[in-house]
Amino acid sequence: MAIEKTFVKEGIKEAEIEEFLRQKFEKAGYSHIEISRTALGTRIIVYAHKPGLVIGKSGRRISEIADEIRVKFGFENPLVDVKEVDDPFLDSNIVARRIARALEKGINYKKVANYYLQRVIEAGATGIQIELGGKLAGVERSRNAKFKEGFIMHSGEYSERFVDMGYTQANIKPGIIGVRVKIMRCMPKEAVILDEKKEEKTE
Repeated sequence: MAIEKTFVKEGIKEAEIEEFLRQKFEKAGYSHIEISRTALGTRIIVYAHKPGLVIGKSGRRISEIADEIRVKFGFENPLVDVKEVDDPFLDSNIVARRIARALEKGINYKKVANYYLQRVIEAGATGIQIELGGKLAGVERSRNAKFKEGFIMHSGEYSERFVDMGYTQANIKPGIIGVRVKIMRCMPKEAVILDEKKEEKTE
Protein backbone atom coordinates (compact mmCIF):
# COMPACT_ATOMS: atom_id res chain seq x y z
CA MET A 1 0.00 0.00 0.00
CA ALA A 2 2.90 2.37 0.81
CA ILE A 3 4.31 1.85 -2.67
CA GLU A 4 0.91 2.55 -4.25
CA LYS A 5 0.59 5.78 -2.25
CA THR A 6 4.05 6.82 -3.42
CA PHE A 7 3.11 6.27 -7.08
CA VAL A 8 -0.13 8.22 -6.64
CA LYS A 9 1.71 11.05 -4.92
CA GLU A 10 4.34 11.20 -7.66
CA GLY A 11 1.64 11.11 -10.34
CA ILE A 12 -0.15 14.06 -8.75
CA LYS A 13 3.09 16.00 -8.51
CA GLU A 14 3.91 15.36 -12.19
CA ALA A 15 0.42 16.52 -13.19
CA GLU A 16 0.92 19.72 -11.15
CA ILE A 17 4.29 20.36 -12.82
CA GLU A 18 2.70 19.74 -16.23
CA GLU A 19 0.01 22.35 -15.54
CA PHE A 20 2.55 24.80 -14.10
CA LEU A 21 4.78 24.60 -17.18
CA ARG A 22 1.84 24.66 -19.59
CA GLN A 23 0.76 28.00 -18.17
CA LYS A 24 4.32 29.34 -18.23
CA PHE A 25 5.01 28.37 -21.84
CA GLU A 26 1.61 28.64 -23.54
CA LYS A 27 2.95 31.24 -25.99
CA ALA A 28 5.94 29.03 -26.79
CA GLY A 29 3.70 26.34 -28.31
CA TYR A 30 4.00 24.07 -25.28
CA SER A 31 3.28 20.39 -25.96
CA HIS A 32 4.17 18.20 -22.98
CA ILE A 33 6.95 17.18 -20.63
CA GLU A 34 8.91 14.03 -19.83
CA ILE A 35 10.21 13.49 -16.29
CA SER A 36 12.95 11.04 -15.34
CA ARG A 37 15.09 10.52 -12.25
CA THR A 38 18.88 10.42 -12.61
CA ALA A 39 21.83 10.22 -10.23
CA LEU A 40 22.32 13.97 -10.61
CA GLY A 41 18.69 14.96 -10.01
CA THR A 42 15.29 15.08 -11.68
CA ARG A 43 15.45 15.68 -15.42
CA ILE A 44 12.50 17.49 -16.98
CA ILE A 45 12.32 17.74 -20.78
CA VAL A 46 9.97 20.42 -22.10
CA TYR A 47 8.66 19.91 -25.65
CA ALA A 48 7.68 23.17 -27.36
CA HIS A 49 7.34 24.59 -30.87
CA LYS A 50 9.32 27.73 -29.98
CA PRO A 51 12.13 26.59 -27.65
CA GLY A 52 13.75 30.02 -27.68
CA LEU A 53 10.83 31.40 -25.65
CA VAL A 54 11.36 28.65 -23.10
CA ILE A 55 15.12 29.08 -22.79
CA GLY A 56 15.17 32.87 -22.73
CA LYS A 57 18.15 35.14 -23.27
CA SER A 58 21.39 33.34 -22.34
CA GLY A 59 19.31 30.58 -20.75
CA ARG A 60 18.11 32.94 -18.04
CA ARG A 61 14.42 32.00 -18.17
CA ILE A 62 14.98 28.27 -18.01
CA SER A 63 17.26 28.76 -15.00
CA GLU A 64 14.53 30.76 -13.28
CA ILE A 65 11.99 28.02 -14.05
CA ALA A 66 14.31 25.38 -12.58
CA ASP A 67 14.59 27.42 -9.38
CA GLU A 68 10.80 27.80 -9.22
CA ILE A 69 10.31 24.05 -9.63
CA ARG A 70 12.86 23.38 -6.87
CA VAL A 71 11.08 25.70 -4.43
CA LYS A 72 7.46 24.97 -5.44
CA PHE A 73 7.65 21.19 -5.88
CA GLY A 74 10.54 20.25 -3.58
CA PHE A 75 13.01 18.89 -6.14
CA GLU A 76 16.59 19.24 -4.88
CA ASN A 77 18.24 19.53 -8.27
CA PRO A 78 15.80 19.88 -11.20
CA LEU A 79 17.51 19.71 -14.60
CA VAL A 80 15.33 21.37 -17.24
CA ASP A 81 16.00 20.71 -20.93
CA VAL A 82 14.06 21.81 -24.00
CA LYS A 83 13.33 19.94 -27.24
CA GLU A 84 11.77 21.51 -30.29
CA VAL A 85 8.53 20.29 -31.82
CA ASP A 86 9.32 20.53 -35.53
CA ASP A 87 5.77 20.71 -36.86
CA PRO A 88 2.98 21.84 -34.49
CA PHE A 89 0.34 20.33 -36.82
CA LEU A 90 1.74 16.86 -36.10
CA ASP A 91 1.62 17.28 -32.32
CA SER A 92 -1.73 16.31 -30.80
CA ASN A 93 -1.28 18.40 -27.65
CA ILE A 94 -0.55 21.58 -29.58
CA VAL A 95 -3.42 20.98 -32.01
CA ALA A 96 -5.83 20.31 -29.13
CA ARG A 97 -4.86 23.54 -27.40
CA ARG A 98 -5.16 25.55 -30.60
CA ILE A 99 -8.65 24.14 -31.12
CA ALA A 100 -9.58 25.03 -27.55
CA ARG A 101 -8.32 28.61 -27.95
CA ALA A 102 -10.31 28.99 -31.17
CA LEU A 103 -13.48 27.76 -29.45
CA GLU A 104 -12.91 30.21 -26.63
CA LYS A 105 -12.78 33.01 -29.20
CA GLY A 106 -16.26 32.02 -30.37
CA ILE A 107 -15.36 30.37 -33.68
CA ASN A 108 -17.85 27.70 -34.79
CA TYR A 109 -16.72 24.25 -33.69
CA LYS A 110 -17.34 22.63 -37.10
CA LYS A 111 -15.27 25.28 -38.86
CA VAL A 112 -12.43 24.86 -36.35
CA ALA A 113 -12.44 21.05 -36.54
CA ASN A 114 -12.52 20.92 -40.34
CA TYR A 115 -9.69 23.46 -40.56
CA TYR A 116 -7.41 21.34 -38.39
CA LEU A 117 -8.38 18.13 -40.17
CA GLN A 118 -7.10 19.67 -43.37
CA ARG A 119 -3.95 21.21 -41.90
CA VAL A 120 -2.85 18.04 -40.12
CA ILE A 121 -3.27 15.90 -43.24
CA GLU A 122 -1.43 18.52 -45.30
CA ALA A 123 1.41 18.31 -42.77
CA GLY A 124 1.85 14.65 -43.71
CA ALA A 125 -0.17 12.72 -41.13
CA THR A 126 -1.84 9.45 -42.07
CA GLY A 127 -4.96 10.35 -40.14
CA ILE A 128 -6.51 12.56 -37.48
CA GLN A 129 -9.55 12.30 -35.23
CA ILE A 130 -10.99 15.21 -33.24
CA GLU A 131 -13.55 14.63 -30.49
CA LEU A 132 -15.43 17.50 -28.84
CA GLY A 133 -17.73 17.10 -25.86
CA GLY A 134 -19.84 19.70 -24.08
CA LYS A 135 -22.39 22.41 -24.85
CA LEU A 136 -21.49 22.89 -28.49
CA ALA A 137 -23.02 25.66 -30.62
CA GLY A 138 -24.97 27.06 -27.68
CA VAL A 139 -27.17 23.98 -27.15
CA GLU A 140 -28.63 23.46 -23.68
CA ARG A 141 -27.67 19.82 -23.38
CA SER A 142 -24.15 18.45 -23.72
CA ARG A 143 -23.36 16.55 -26.88
CA ASN A 144 -20.41 14.86 -28.52
CA ALA A 145 -19.06 15.51 -31.99
CA LYS A 146 -16.43 13.45 -33.77
CA PHE A 147 -14.50 14.49 -36.87
CA LYS A 148 -12.14 12.27 -38.79
CA GLU A 149 -9.85 12.41 -41.80
CA GLY A 150 -7.62 9.62 -43.07
CA PHE A 151 -6.85 6.46 -41.12
CA ILE A 152 -6.48 6.03 -37.35
CA MET A 153 -5.70 2.88 -35.37
CA HIS A 154 -7.61 2.86 -32.09
CA SER A 155 -6.17 -0.16 -30.28
CA GLY A 156 -3.32 -2.63 -30.20
CA GLU A 157 0.43 -2.28 -30.55
CA TYR A 158 0.28 -0.08 -33.65
CA SER A 159 -2.01 2.37 -31.86
CA GLU A 160 0.47 2.70 -28.99
CA ARG A 161 3.42 3.10 -31.36
CA PHE A 162 2.02 5.35 -34.09
CA VAL A 163 -0.88 7.33 -32.62
CA ASP A 164 -0.20 10.54 -30.69
CA MET A 165 -3.05 11.61 -28.39
CA GLY A 166 -3.64 14.96 -26.68
CA TYR A 167 -6.40 16.33 -24.48
CA THR A 168 -7.35 19.75 -23.12
CA GLN A 169 -10.40 21.84 -22.24
CA ALA A 170 -11.95 24.99 -23.64
CA ASN A 171 -13.69 27.30 -21.20
CA ILE A 172 -16.62 29.05 -22.86
CA LYS A 173 -19.67 30.81 -21.37
CA PRO A 174 -22.08 27.82 -21.57
CA GLY A 175 -19.51 25.57 -19.87
CA ILE A 176 -16.41 23.46 -20.46
CA ILE A 177 -15.78 21.68 -23.76
CA GLY A 178 -13.45 18.70 -23.75
CA VAL A 179 -11.10 18.48 -26.73
CA ARG A 180 -9.41 15.18 -27.60
CA VAL A 181 -7.12 14.83 -30.62
CA LYS A 182 -5.56 11.68 -32.06
CA ILE A 183 -2.96 11.97 -34.80
CA MET A 184 -1.48 9.01 -36.63
CA ARG A 185 1.72 10.43 -38.04
CA CYS A 186 2.64 7.49 -40.25
CA MET A 187 1.68 3.94 -41.15
CA PRO A 188 3.67 0.81 -40.28
CA LYS A 189 5.37 -0.48 -43.42
CA GLU A 190 3.59 -3.83 -43.27
CA ALA A 191 0.09 -2.37 -43.01
CA VAL A 192 -2.28 -2.02 -45.97
CA ILE A 193 -5.45 0.09 -45.72
CA LEU A 194 -8.29 1.31 -47.88
CA ASP A 195 -8.99 5.02 -48.34
CA GLU A 196 -11.43 6.53 -45.86
CA LYS A 197 -13.48 9.66 -46.33
CA LYS A 198 -13.93 12.40 -43.77
CA GLU A 199 -16.90 11.92 -41.48
CA GLU A 200 -18.65 13.61 -38.61
CA LYS A 201 -20.76 11.82 -36.01
CA THR A 202 -22.82 13.42 -33.26
CA GLU A 203 -24.87 12.05 -30.45
